[in-house]
Amino acid sequence: MLIFAGWYRNKIKMQTEFLNFISKNNLFGPSQKILLAVSGGVDSMVMCDLFEKCRFNYSVAHCNFKLRGDESDGDEKFVRDYAGQSGVDFYHTSFETTEYAKVNGISVEMAARELRYNYFNELCRSHGFDFIATAHHQDDLIETFFINLLRKTGIKGLTGIKPKSGNLIRPMLFAGRERILGHASRFKIPFREDSTNSSLAYRRNFIRHEILPRFADVNPAFRENIARSIENLKEVEEVYLSAIEKEKRKILSQYGDNFRIDIPVLLKSKFPKIVLYEILNEFRFNADIFENIFEGLGENPGKQFFSPGFRLVKGRGELIITPLEQKTTRQFYIEKGDIELFSPVEVAISVIKNENYKIPSSPLIASFDYDKLEFPLVIRKWRQGEYFQPFGLDGLKKVSDFFIDEKFSIPEKEDAWILCSGNKIAWIMGHRIDGRFKITAETKTICRLEILKFF
Repeated sequence: MLIFAGWYRNKIKMQTEFLNFISKNNLFGPSQKILLAVSGGVDSMVMCDLFEKCRFNYSVAHCNFKLRGDESDGDEKFVRDYAGQSGVDFYHTSFETTEYAKVNGISVEMAARELRYNYFNELCRSHGFDFIATAHHQDDLIETFFINLLRKTGIKGLTGIKPKSGNLIRPMLFAGRERILGHASRFKIPFREDSTNSSLAYRRNFIRHEILPRFADVNPAFRENIARSIENLKEVEEVYLSAIEKEKRKILSQYGDNFRIDIPVLLKSKFPKIVLYEILNEFRFNADIFENIFEGLGENPGKQFFSPGFRLVKGRGELIITPLEQKTTRQFYIEKGDIELFSPVEVAISVIKNENYKIPSSPLIASFDYDKLEFPLVIRKWRQGEYFQPFGLDGLKKVSDFFIDEKFSIPEKEDAWILCSGNKIAWIMGHRIDGRFKITAETKTICRLEILKFF
């Protein structure tokens, strides 16, 4: 009877702490649908057990990365069988992870991460899940702390893994690995061992098996103390981020998909390096690239830096950040009689008689001699080596030279659209028309194009 009472108290304590952690961190509500990321390892299997005991609304998803041959296939079968025996919905997929990593020029670990979260998010969209739950636990939190410390990091890196980030939740962060193993043993929860977990070739495993045990030798309460220290740092982080956000509002501005950092305003900040680091961290620029950017703030414009997904260009008094996208080769047409165009630029088109017409000064409005235009007009990106005759000049000029004279930044050059009539450029849209299409005293009809919005 005493043995049974101890078993029951342990069971209730684990569930209670699990529920308290979910409530304290506002991870999800009792009626919401949760997708559990289950590898078959002890951490995710104990998470499944707790979700089942607490009667939450959950389903199971498994990814086979095909990195361990028959062992990977065995994991998939194990999780499938568990889901079937438990009567929960099971979703699964497999990936050619090594090939994906090679094609995208990233590590296998990063490839696996991208593939699984893309898949989980797709399941959320197609099946109405509110959150994705992973089984990261307290030891993962501590290991991540040391990994980030080795890489160079700010205060965000020192606070480790968050209990909740967007639609991703980590309800097992309240428990360490030893406790999870003890729970699995006590209640005979089956799980699979990943053979790569013991390989010291992986940095995380080296920290787990070689470094952290040495700290525990010095102080057996080392893990608990580190976890509490990380909690303290999270409170400090809130104060820190509040101050950073105030500075960012002065320095960072957004124009469409592009972002601009005002260098003179940045350098007036008390802590310009920290503020810039936090801004660039959001765009995935690593610490080494950040150092090069900061050191080059006073240099001439034109230098470029790249992160996964973004490019930063040093402009005149500003840093310009743009998303990396494939250049479009598409062309868009304005037919005779059209009165509007919605892509790639929203344009209002009107044809009017030349009766005391006053040419607008706005660069967003172009006025042409209608009879000089050849329809359909074509809107496209500019090409190297092209010429046009800027209004006000007698001769032709290279488009690229016009951009230099007008002090276009690299992103501004790439974002520029041109309007063509036949094989001639009629307008660098939003900037200058070609003088060959200008209105004269002999002009009878005017074609007026007004840019309403750039996309």
